[in-house]
Amino acid sequence: MTDLDIAHAAMEAAPDDDTARLRFYERLADTELFMLLGAEAAGDQITPELFEIEDQRFTLVFDREERLSQFVGRVAPYAGLPGRALAEMLAGQGIGLALNLEVASSSMLIPAEAVDWLVATLANAPDETEARLTEVSAPHVPEAVVTGLDRKLAIAAGLARFAYLAAATYENGTRGHVLAFIDAIPGAETALASAASEALTFSGIEAGMMDVLFVRASDPMAAHLAKVGLRFDLPEPIVAQPPGAPGMDPEKPPKLR
Repeated sequence: MTDLDIAHAAMEAAPDDDTARLRFYERLADTELFMLLGAEAAGDQITPELFEIEDQRFTLVFDREERLSQFVGRVAPYAGLPGRALAEMLAGQGIGLALNLEVASSSMLIPAEAVDWLVATLANAPDETEARLTEVSAPHVPEAVVTGLDRKLAIAAGLARFAYLAAATYENGTRGHVLAFIDAIPGAETALASAASEALTFSGIEAGMMDVLFVRASDPMAAHLAKVGLRFDLPEPIVAQPPGAPGMDPEKPPKLR
């Protein structure tokens, strides 16, 4: 089973569990999806194959190339891109996702309204604020937050060496938690802060309970965080392979036509 199969099964087993539903959509956003095209790509322009199902338009997407081949039964053009990028591409156009139809347990129709909701949810960027820390200590957060952070940071390969989660007390007396990234690469701050924010959002936890810091390993704060914080190791970056199907190069996202 794929990650999407597992998340879908958990959602189906608990239809009233909002957290299970959120986790499914998180996996959908983070998963590489393969979309059936109506014609071969022309440069960075792609034309998805659209189907009318129950009076709504859908594009066929699969979380494995072999699943797409199994459904189509022939050689067919396709584009591969992260679920979040695909959702952003389709947002506002009244097009839903027909996911893994007839080839997996996660087969389902995701209506256009859900695609638009996912894009809006992912667009909730964290606010930038300035507050002075006076104390950090061992964290006390729900297990769902730890699991969500572990999952989200696992795909942030190479953006920082590692991160510490700790309880925090600020100069104005407020308390909360802080996620401190150690030796983040220049320019990765926004992506890392967004990943942390998404981990909270898709864990079903109220936003704003965790702030993000960026600390150098040589900073005394890093040594203190190492003593009290919960450490998350980020994977080493994967050496990029030459892009294959349209959409596989993150530097050149495809465009609908």
